[in-house]
Amino acid sequence: MNWNTARWIFYLGTFISLVLFLGLTVDTHRQIEALTNAERLSSEVIAGKKVWQKYNCNDCHTILGFGSYYGPDMTKVYWRRGAEGMKAVIRTPEKFTTWRKMPRLPLTDTELDQLVAFLQWTCDIDTHDWPPQDQKFHPATGRAVTLGVSPGALLFQEKGCFACHRVYETGGQLGPELTHVGSRLSYEAIEKVLTDPRSVSPVGTMPPPPLSHEERDALAAFLAKMK
Repeated sequence: MNWNTARWIFYLGTFISLVLFLGLTVDTHRQIEALTNAERLSSEVIAGKKVWQKYNCNDCHTILGFGSYYGPDMTKVYWRRGAEGMKAVIRTPEKFTTWRKMPRLPLTDTELDQLVAFLQWTCDIDTHDWPPQDQKFHPATGRAVTLGVSPGALLFQEKGCFACHRVYETGGQLGPELTHVGSRLSYEAIEKVLTDPRSVSPVGTMPPPPLSHEERDALAAFLAKMK
């Protein structure tokens, strides 16, 4: 290969790389609104981002690839914990953290709702399944959620049950394992626990879940089928 040939190979390779880079950049910008759910960027979500910055959450947590790695990645935390689960951890972090100690932050109830709204919005951004450990799991199978998930399964996730209970190797371990809870407890027994946990276990630490009658019925029916 002579000097002229090598030079033209360099020029051609550089040109092709530049065209590909510019093309991918333009394509990404064309998809930003759809990928980030821009139409759902409400004033509450924006306020939640300011709460995230106010309490320097990035000092310990990563979100969308930015931040530190002391605490868990928060990009898809809404899928893992749900709104009530996140609120429980933020209000009483000492109950949920182990060697990685999270301080109890002085958030107001309004700030907490705003932060949850921001993390829910972030969770719905299409990151092409990145980070890989943060996927939306179907509580009944441990696999990625698809259409047709039962209302009870979604409630299990959204109400923060994963914060304390483990299902198919997903979730916390403060409460009992629920993978096969339907083989141990009947629908009636599960509904009683969901209505008043202390009536079943006076020494237990589970608070009454914030459920309507319809939600309690759907969640109990879902858990009763976990056999």
